[in-house]
Amino acid sequence: MEKRRLGKTDMEVSVLGFGGAEIGFENASLETVEGLLKNALDAGLNVIDTAECYRGSEELIGQTVADRRKDFYLFTKCGHPNGAESSANWSSDSILQSIERSLQRLKTDHLDLVQLHSCSESELRQGEAIAALQTARERGHTRYIGYSGDHRAAHYAVECGAFDTLQTSINIADQEAIDLTLPRAREQQIGLIAKRPIANAAWKTGHKPIEPYQHEYWQRLNKLNYEFLHHVDQSANLEATVSVALRFTLSVPGVHTAIVGTKNPERWEKNAALLNAGPLPENEFRAIRDRWEEVAPRIWVGQT
Repeated sequence: MEKRRLGKTDMEVSVLGFGGAEIGFENASLETVEGLLKNALDAGLNVIDTAECYRGSEELIGQTVADRRKDFYLFTKCGHPNGAESSANWSSDSILQSIERSLQRLKTDHLDLVQLHSCSESELRQGEAIAALQTARERGHTRYIGYSGDHRAAHYAVECGAFDTLQTSINIADQEAIDLTLPRAREQQIGLIAKRPIANAAWKTGHKPIEPYQHEYWQRLNKLNYEFLHHVDQSANLEATVSVALRFTLSVPGVHTAIVGTKNPERWEKNAALLNAGPLPENEFRAIRDRWEEVAPRIWVGQT
């Protein structure tokens, strides 16, 4: 699998990374996660991204691949110690304690990257949360520090110069970051991690998804009305559209890795195989960008 240097870090990351949200929120079994992750590592994936608030995700990762720690880069996120549905806590004590818990659950003595998880611009400007990550780095708990989020907060995270990486939403239905944050991030050699790279495949069933978190992308895609999404009614056609979506994200200048979450080993293998088609042709990439610029209103901001 192709690898790219993650900005100014020393990490050569696989272009496809594993996102740990689904295995936690969907209560994947230990056996499922073990098979999924070990097969992915064997196939060349070397990025695993998770978060304390992804329920049992960190524990599952720690229990299944801690013995292969040298084979991958381990990323996590902090700021929501009581779960994704609870209020965030950006105090220094809370963040440092969160990182220590993550180390224990993931069965490691250090993380490669710790990210502030959707911290607001106002909290970033106060500085305490950033200082806590810097302290964790000084203590050897993490090698690098990053910000995970979107819109104006992500823009400030790039401009403030404190972070080594930015994880933000980039896909066919979410392109604000391409103009708002990525040009400056490239200038500063910030590592760029794309989340939601296939827009949750919100079009795959042909009707409005059941899950509320997919509704925004479903509505956007209806308005964008990309030609390549017409008549998605067969599995082969669906694979082709997912391929275009994923390769679009990885063709955005500056993107180093795209994080895809799944608890289905076959889904990960299929996504990896889609990359064999190579970069998205320039005319196809340009058509998607042109359509976004033509249709997207300013209120279509990056989705957390």
